[in-house]
Amino acid sequence: MSGSQATLLLRKQLKELCKNPVDGFSAGLVDDSNLFEWNVAIIGPPGTLYEGGCFNALMSFPPNYPNSPPSVTFTSEMWHPNVYPDGRVCISILHPPGDDPNGYEHATERWSPVHTVETIMLSIISMLSSPNDESPANVDAAKEWRDQRDEFKKKVGKIVWRSQEMF
Repeated sequence: MSGSQATLLLRKQLKELCKNPVDGFSAGLVDDSNLFEWNVAIIGPPGTLYEGGCFNALMSFPPNYPNSPPSVTFTSEMWHPNVYPDGRVCISILHPPGDDPNGYEHATERWSPVHTVETIMLSIISMLSSPNDESPANVDAAKEWRDQRDEFKKKVGKIVWRSQEMF
């Protein structure tokens, strides 16, 4: 898919999200002249440790989108087993298509061109609701999630509180 096709698809997805917002997140361009960089705001899912928080992230699309996945990086502070310390989100659907060289994921769990900004964001919201500590991006957060749940809850509570201060 050429860059112009990616541009058309991203423009269509942005228009659709503006027309029909989805509960749990909002998205928009970082800069009106660049359809490949989006700001997203994720509302901490109700009934989770992240409830009440508002977390910002940057979604960067490659020129060959949707054949390759975007990257999503939290720009807000985040403490989660599936988020690298630098904020990068690590979930299966954001991994390149095809077989996992490490053998952890089936090809069907990885990126597919059928995914949209909406399905990606809903997957990230789901990730916040139920961390996967089997193959963590943040080993310390995963260990704390498993072994010291009260400490984990305290850290996340502080992050949620700080995210509210930003408004």
